Amino acid sequence: MKKVIIYLSFFLLLMFFGFLYGFTTGKNGSKKVKNTVVEFEAGDNNFLTHSIVDKLLIQNKEFVKNQPKRVVDLHFLETNVLANPYVEKATVFLTVDGVLKTVIKQRKPIARIVDKGKSFYVDKFGVKIPMSTNFSARVPLVSGVRESEDIKELIALIKAIESNDFFSKEIIAIQKNAQKEYVFTVRSGDYKILFGKLKDVDIKFKKLMAFYNKALVDKTIKKYKIINVKYHNQVVCTKQNQDGKQ
Repeated sequence: MKKVIIYLSFFLLLMFFGFLYGFTTGKNGSKKVKNTVVEFEAGDNNFLTHSIVDKLLIQNKEFVKNQPKRVVDLHFLETNVLANPYVEKATVFLTVDGVLKTVIKQRKPIARIVDKGKSFYVDKFGVKIPMSTNFSARVPLVSGVRESEDIKELIALIKAIESNDFFSKEIIAIQKNAQKEYVFTVRSGDYKILFGKLKDVDIKFKKLMAFYNKALVDKTIKKYKIINVKYHNQVVCTKQNQDGKQ
């Protein structure tokens, strides 16, 4: 008898908690979304604005603010935000006090590719990012890169450039010519760097850095038209004539 009373008491307690949970959930679900907050990860607030993200938070053809919390489909909203080409990662959730919060990491471009009049950015994953009227990224301008394999190779080259503080600022444009060789346009002068094909990359940058260390000190670097590092263990330079021609 004692056991029956214990089991019955336990069952009634579960029923009470179930009722309490259902009542609380129903009451909470009937509350409306009172506000929306958009947060961008540090340093990433470039392409998107808060108002642009708010336009992505549409459900049933209406902005989610003032809609009951129980009808808000967080997965749908998150998928909608992730579909934006400028978004790399996104999290959408409701807080206890009825605020819909969206946390976004935007895609970071590493190069701007120009091909047959078209122009777009690519990020470190090779994802194409459309141009934006809100933001222009200061990244190398790239031409001669068309195929997906070319973009993969370009990413490896960009990573090597970004690993060096000097070259990440010095190299402002990259061209892949008909010989599949890379040519750099630089910030410090009118000369070009003929880098060659993507091989022995570390060795080439070390040679180039050693050349810069000397040529910048003795101020002879502006005398050159072409700085060629594609050959093994040497830097071959072509000088300009006095009239500025090669």
